[in-house]
Amino acid sequence: SWGGMINGLLTLRGGWQKVVDDPILKFFVVGITAYGMSTFEGPMLSVKSVNALAHYTDWIIAHVHTGALGWNGFLTFGMIYWLAPRLFQAPLHSKKAASLHFWIATFGIILYVVAIYSAGVTQGLMWRAFDETGRLTYPDFVETVLRLMPMYWVRVAGGSLYIAGMLIFSWNIVQTWRKRPARYDVPVVRAAALRAPEPSQAAPSPGLLGGLAFHRRWERMPVLFTVLVTVAVAIASLAEIIPTFLIKSNVPTIASVKPYTPLELYGRDMYIREGCVNCHSQMIRPLRYETERYGEYSKPGESVYEHPFLWGSRRIGPDLAREGGKYPNLWHVRHFANPRELSPRSIMPAYPHFATAPIDFDVLARRVDAMAMLGVPYGEAVTNAIPMARAQAAEIAADIEATGGPAGLADREIVAIVAYMQRIGRDIATTGTVASRGTAP
Repeated sequence: SWGGMINGLLTLRGGWQKVVDDPILKFFVVGITAYGMSTFEGPMLSVKSVNALAHYTDWIIAHVHTGALGWNGFLTFGMIYWLAPRLFQAPLHSKKAASLHFWIATFGIILYVVAIYSAGVTQGLMWRAFDETGRLTYPDFVETVLRLMPMYWVRVAGGSLYIAGMLIFSWNIVQTWRKRPARYDVPVVRAAALRAPEPSQAAPSPGLLGGLAFHRRWERMPVLFTVLVTVAVAIASLAEIIPTFLIKSNVPTIASVKPYTPLELYGRDMYIREGCVNCHSQMIRPLRYETERYGEYSKPGESVYEHPFLWGSRRIGPDLAREGGKYPNLWHVRHFANPRELSPRSIMPAYPHFATAPIDFDVLARRVDAMAMLGVPYGEAVTNAIPMARAQAAEIAADIEATGGPAGLADREIVAIVAYMQRIGRDIATTGTVASRGTAP
């Protein structure tokens, strides 16, 4: 990747003065530079010490957006600015507007990524900070969130500038299109006639597999060549993928881990539907500051029945891998209704509709059956999903009412999401023992 970046930049050797006046070259130079930065940072993030600091933080967001906005975005802008006059057979409407777009978008990217890189490093350092007594310096997760709010506003400003540049870009391209001629000129380009090689030219060495003759034979069969390449890639991919499904010893199972009940499965689908996975992870890394904050680190065997797994990629809120049993049912009801009631500084949105939206019990059998088709050992739950879910929902609703909560929640979605939240991480807490590799759970 760096070879491509260096090749692109060195192409301008002796011609850098052109970048001053040509906005298209400006976009290409910054785009290629952002490409080099992103592809250098990717391998760097695989280094354990760097990953320990950066993972689950906004550092990853900054890394991705350096590539998305700088590399992909700027190269796209440059290519369209170059193509539009040739496609529409009209000069670019305004080079000054294109240059203005470049500078606004560049400044927007700088604001955006610098703010989010700073936020990521701040998050990582605050999460892992211990005081002189060996305790977490910032045990309340919301402390890190509040520290980042000014950086998020800078990110908003940077993103707004980038969008403003896109509006200028769109206006410039539309105005160029409006200048198109009433009738396009369609030039006819004829290739030069082929000439026989000079007798004095020495024939190339045949080399391996007949030299150019072998290669040119395949050039004349593009469809067959494409099909054969596709088949070869498919065979190689299947050779890597199939064993992972057939060899149980690839994942150590945990004897106490059981499939979700039908009601918990419904709550898990709500968790995905509402986007909770975008803010919360469910994977505790084997690092001291993570286990001190969240509890026992996550094991691969805990996720054998997760389709899809919900490990997450970012923590705007705390990790939930050990959330089950931490709070009573009524706490979750109140928290979903109004997070600020229990955590005044929380930025989590409220979900009051959970208490009024009815559970669609009719879909439970199909959802359980779908999981069973993926190998989850549900057994009788496939045929008894609805009565099992109603019984568990009634039990949770009765507990909520008995502890001072609202009545009549047995058929409302709130009990499903509470059932799921109370289940997360509870199985490993039962015994914590890992079964032998390959043993069925």
